[in-house]
Amino acid sequence: MPTQTKSADLKLYREYNAPLEVVWDAWSKPEQIAEWWGPRGFTITTHSRDLKTGGTWKYTMHGPDKVDYENFTKYLEVEPRKKLVYDHGGTETSNALFRVTVLFSEENGKTKFDMTMTFPSAEAAATSAKFIKKAGGDATWDRLAEFLEKKVHGKEIFEINRSFETPIDIMFKMWTEPEHVAKWSAPAGFTMKYKHVDLKEGGKSFYSMSNGKEMTMYGRCQYIEIHKPDRIVFTQQFCDENENVARHPMAASWPESMRTTVKLTAEAQNRTRVTITWEEDGKWSPEELETFINARAGMTGGWTGSLDKLEEYLEQVG
Repeated sequence: MPTQTKSADLKLYREYNAPLEVVWDAWSKPEQIAEWWGPRGFTITTHSRDLKTGGTWKYTMHGPDKVDYENFTKYLEVEPRKKLVYDHGGTETSNALFRVTVLFSEENGKTKFDMTMTFPSAEAAATSAKFIKKAGGDATWDRLAEFLEKKVHGKEIFEINRSFETPIDIMFKMWTEPEHVAKWSAPAGFTMKYKHVDLKEGGKSFYSMSNGKEMTMYGRCQYIEIHKPDRIVFTQQFCDENENVARHPMAASWPESMRTTVKLTAEAQNRTRVTITWEEDGKWSPEELETFINARAGMTGGWTGSLDKLEEYLEQVG
């Protein structure tokens, strides 16, 4: 989620696995921005767009609840492939809700993205941060990552990001020490217990997740890469109670095996961004791939529940 400072600013950082030119096209071409702009489940209709200093963008966001949201953006500065400054919200005759400054840069074929949203007051910024989190607004930038991955590398992925007020070394422990992982990684409403665990490169774990009522799920992980302090890679499969690979208990066409990559990025001394990527492990059938693509909203909900628990757990352990 965006970082709230003591000022009226919210800040957000991302790094995309795509060249700057491709990222700029995704921002500047209406047919491309329509593929990823907005929270999951939303679509947009652009009525007019003139991406230049003094230009405007008028568009309607269509929510999954069938509600339409009219939007108006005025561009104050446009430096192609370098910088955008625009006012968002309001109308042509009323004040904007906030100002956005976006800086783009490229390093080793990847694009860094630095966004600042400036509000009339610190109170307005705090209120907006809560609204963005509740509305799933940060998923816009995850959707952009997925769009770019498919465009550049031809791969379908799922990505979700969350920033936490904790140092990167503490966050690494949350992902690599079993006593911590078990406290938060199950979806909301579920608890996790390891049957056995060897959380190291080449190691495996077998665990259960239960809602304490009628549902208990089993799974296993195989750890491919654990690089301190910033990267964990593992595969996951659903299992039966005897550790035999099985299908998802509620989705028979869910992919049999998933590859998870967790990247940790220090945004400040005491702030860490977690980037989680799910992608193909092995060969998926066309039906499994379609199920994966169509389930991104559900994946977002599941991971959001787990990351909410992680945020609460970090507050408990200090």
